[in-house]
Amino acid sequence: MIVGVMTAQLCLNGIGSLKEKRSIVKSVTSRLKNRFNVSIAEVDHQDSKRTALVGLSIVSNNSSYIDRQFEKILTFMRKDGRFFLGTIERETFGA
Repeated sequence: MIVGVMTAQLCLNGIGSLKEKRSIVKSVTSRLKNRFNVSIAEVDHQDSKRTALVGLSIVSNNSSYIDRQFEKILTFMRKDGRFFLGTIERETFGA
């Protein structure tokens, strides 16, 4: 079993309220769950209007599959248009 973990910082400009930010984050996380079958949640900066940190994980028996999925996810997120990506960290665990 191989586990891939990634965190991605979402930088949101022009957001007027936490409600608006949460709406965007919820939309993004739902779309990623449905499209890529990943586990995802907002893991930090919940009280900030300008930034969100989401954590994602994928379990597989193939590390190259995990890498390809993360690249597809990042491409999908970059095309969203409601935010831009800041710091991204990725790790893979397992044999």
